[in-house]
Amino acid sequence: MKYISTRGSAPSLSFEEVVLTGLASDGGLYVPETLPQFSHSDIEAMRGMSYQELAFTVMKPFVADALSDDELKGLIAKAYSTFRHNGIAPLVQTGHNEFILELFQGPTLAFKDFALQFLGQLLDHILKKRNQKVVVMGATSGDTGSAAIEGCRHCDNIDIFILHPHQRVSEVQRRQMTTVLDDNVHNIALEGNFDDCQNMVKASFADQSFLPDGRQLVAVNSINWARIMAQIVYYFYAALSLGAPARAVNFSVPTGNFGDIFAGYLAKGMGLPIDQLIIATNQNDILHRCISENDHSKRDLVHSLSPSMDIMVSSNFERLLFDLYDRNGASIVTLMDALKNGGGMTLGEAELAKAKTLFSSFRLDDAEMVKVIKDVFEQTEYLLDPHTAIGLEAGRRARHDHNTPMVCLATAHPAKFPEAIQKAGLSDAPLPHHMADLFEREERYQVLSNDMDAVQKFIGSHLRT
Repeated sequence: MKYISTRGSAPSLSFEEVVLTGLASDGGLYVPETLPQFSHSDIEAMRGMSYQELAFTVMKPFVADALSDDELKGLIAKAYSTFRHNGIAPLVQTGHNEFILELFQGPTLAFKDFALQFLGQLLDHILKKRNQKVVVMGATSGDTGSAAIEGCRHCDNIDIFILHPHQRVSEVQRRQMTTVLDDNVHNIALEGNFDDCQNMVKASFADQSFLPDGRQLVAVNSINWARIMAQIVYYFYAALSLGAPARAVNFSVPTGNFGDIFAGYLAKGMGLPIDQLIIATNQNDILHRCISENDHSKRDLVHSLSPSMDIMVSSNFERLLFDLYDRNGASIVTLMDALKNGGGMTLGEAELAKAKTLFSSFRLDDAEMVKVIKDVFEQTEYLLDPHTAIGLEAGRRARHDHNTPMVCLATAHPAKFPEAIQKAGLSDAPLPHHMADLFEREERYQVLSNDMDAVQKFIGSHLRT
């Protein structure tokens, strides 16, 4: 299995090289040269598998011979050993043919654990084999950071630096990151928004001269292909639980950076019978505007009660554009230049029509989202986090067929977002036992200005020898 860049001019890489490279040298994102295919009978054979067995079956074609079967199975077993629910990704029914896929059973209470606990194990394995030390640099709108830190904190060959927008993540999200005091963990609160954090990470990957000789940056954001690969698995797991392949399934996905729903698009391309994929956004609705109005223009970022979706530049959307434009790298360069320099881009007529056949979309603002949390709790006594509330309501509003099961991806535990719960007039969700003392733990983080030199000097001065 080889991997190619969405912008067409970077060299193709092996799986191991892609995991360590992250962003391609031409600024693009890596995708597999060909997408593995599973037949109807292949998917039937997956029924009854445990989550770990299914993860091995779905991911093995992407990994190819980079890992032996035993090595891959071992990494998967370690990655999911810390999840609180034996089902790993349990389904909860909230209505007729309506289900919540709980993706918050991992150690940091967010869906990012599915990819980042695996990626941490994978990186540790590769780096030990190579006797290589690297620097993980990532940006987070709230959940990626804590999951990445948890996945990498015990890795001897990794120093990890996570940038989050200062005072723009929930207190629980911040403390999950800043109370990890291991010597190799560093949190930077950047005076800006998530897009500023993400832009700084991308620029640092493009020019790594600030690092000492022998060190390189490794990405843990969803630009890293291994993260997308691991997220494909739970689409198969949910669909199989609801009758696939004999029965199609719909998914509604709260998304900001497009990585989670892109994994669903890939699952469908691999043969999973998915009828509808619904993009659910908050008022930072560039993805909804693109699909519904062909308006992919950047606007001022609004700080919302669903902060993990407060994103205006959705990195993984480039991977979809690459397919929409028949994998023409030159077309993607033109589109990305327009977005960077002009603040927006317009899809071609044929490409937009193709996108509309693949995705539906819907957006909710804070007031609408709070009402959903309140109404669903009154009707079912099930407490939603704000992102999941947006996904659930988007699924209800945008679904075409009520006879086909609709699965909403629950991306985080409600305890992470007490402000939204309180605005719904409800009592806060308690933190799970392993986090009960979170607000008593010592914090450590550095507030830095939105300045590249300041951030890079901080990283350079805090690397372990």
